[in-house]
Amino acid sequence: SLLQLKLWNKYRVSNIPSLIFIDASTGKVVCRNGLLVIRDDPEGLEFPWGPKPFSEVVAGPLLRNNGQTLDSTALEGSHVGVYFSAHWCPPCRSLTRVLVESYRKIKEAGQKFEILFVSADRSEDSFKQYFSEMPWVAVPYGDEGRRSRLNRLYGIQGIPTLIVLDSKGDVITRQGRVEVLNDVECREFPWHPKPVLELTDSNAVQLNEGPCLVLFVDSEDDGESEAAKQLIQPIAEKIIAKYKAKEEEA
Repeated sequence: SLLQLKLWNKYRVSNIPSLIFIDASTGKVVCRNGLLVIRDDPEGLEFPWGPKPFSEVVAGPLLRNNGQTLDSTALEGSHVGVYFSAHWCPPCRSLTRVLVESYRKIKEAGQKFEILFVSADRSEDSFKQYFSEMPWVAVPYGDEGRRSRLNRLYGIQGIPTLIVLDSKGDVITRQGRVEVLNDVECREFPWHPKPVLELTDSNAVQLNEGPCLVLFVDSEDDGESEAAKQLIQPIAEKIIAKYKAKEEEA
């Protein structure tokens, strides 16, 4: 029915089963990954399962691939890319290769940036092998609770996913993967979302995430696409501002 379709679209459900918790008084989403919640907290001790700050969820020791540990407070004051990935997944491995270069470029440009690897590997050995290629930090593989809580916090539905946070721990973009692949020189870092995008292979995935307006223009004439952008940019900005004021995703 139309109502069912509206609900699927509203909550951007792309696979089933999917369980989403909502605060009935405000209608706001409390938690997207309800299935993980009931697996991790079968007694309901953490009810009402509302989002916690990143610093609280990540709290604890982090690893470097040389075996050194550091405390998660070391991330404070930096932009952070939270990287959900696994060695068994080919798109993850190819993104990691690009990301290693991006990470190096951003650090060399003097930006405060760290990446946190949250593994979905199937064994400690494959985690270690994969992590050995990474110059950043990771949640220890054995700390399954913390890995799961980070998955829950960001409602992760598939890998690879790169969530970029600002220095306060707030989400700048959930589309870090697309941004990194589209901006190899990292000129746009930290990749604040643009109101209007050019539709490409790598960002087409966003068409599944909510209502989209796609404007086709005559690509033979370059001036035309710029004019089209000028036309829809203010409309897009207005819509984004409206949702921002309501503290909702546009």
